[in-house]
Amino acid sequence: MPRDVYHLDLNSEKVKSAKHVILPGDPGRVKSIAETPPFSNSQEIANNREFRTCLGYINDMPVLVTSTGIGGPSTSIAIEELAQLGVKTFLRVGTTGAIQKHIDVGDVIITSGAVRLDGASTHYAPLEYPAVAHYEVINALVESSRELGIPYHVGITCSSDTFYPGQERCDSFSNYVPRRFNGITEEWRKLNVLNYEMEAATLLTICSAFGLKGGCVEGVIVNRTGSERITKEDMELGEGNAVKVAVKAMEKLIV
Repeated sequence: MPRDVYHLDLNSEKVKSAKHVILPGDPGRVKSIAETPPFSNSQEIANNREFRTCLGYINDMPVLVTSTGIGGPSTSIAIEELAQLGVKTFLRVGTTGAIQKHIDVGDVIITSGAVRLDGASTHYAPLEYPAVAHYEVINALVESSRELGIPYHVGITCSSDTFYPGQERCDSFSNYVPRRFNGITEEWRKLNVLNYEMEAATLLTICSAFGLKGGCVEGVIVNRTGSERITKEDMELGEGNAVKVAVKAMEKLIV
C-alpha cells in the first residue's frame, strides 16, 4: 500500500521515489518552474490548500516542485510530509527585498544562514541551534549563478514571521511598528544581513535537524534602502533569475 500524507494530498506512488524538490511559495509558480528546461514530462500530481505539486524529470530523474504557501508554519508542513515520502534535498526558490545598498534588483541571494525571526523553527530546535544551508546546495547555487552570468550574493537572510511589523514596514493598517522592531532593519544591515524573507529559517533549521539537505535562493525584486515600490518588471526579473538558478542547481544536485 502506498504511504499517504494528509496536507499535500500526495503518496509514495504519486512521487515516483523522487528524492529532490524545489519549493516556491506561490502555487501559481509551480507549473512554470516545472516546465523550465531541463525539466521534461512535467505534470500536476496534487493541488490542495496552498500546496500544489508537479512531478517532472531532469536527466531522467524524478524531481518535485511543491508550493509551500507563505511563511514558516505551512513550509514546515510541506517539508515534514515530503520527508515522510522520502525526499532528501529541499531547495527553496522565492523573491526577496534586499537591505544592503550594493545589491541590485535582479540579483539573486544565496542564503548561507538565516536569522530565526520566526516561530515555526523553534518547534524543531532551540534558538541557539543555527539555521544554516547545506554546503552542497550552496555550491550548486553559486556555480549555477556563475554559469548563467546572474549576479549573486552569498550571506545571511532574515526570516520574519510577518511581512509588515517584523520587517519594519509602516504601510500597515495601523501605521505602527512595535518598539521591538523599531530600528531593526538598520541593526540587521550593520550586522551584514542581506535581505528579508519569510521561509528560510524554518526550512534550514528543519533540514539540518532531520539530517536532510536544504538551501535557498531568492531573486531581489526591491532594494529597500532606496524604495519600497515593486514593479511588475522588477518582479519578473527577480523571480525569473531565481528560478533559472534554482533549476540549474537542481540539475547539479541530482547527479
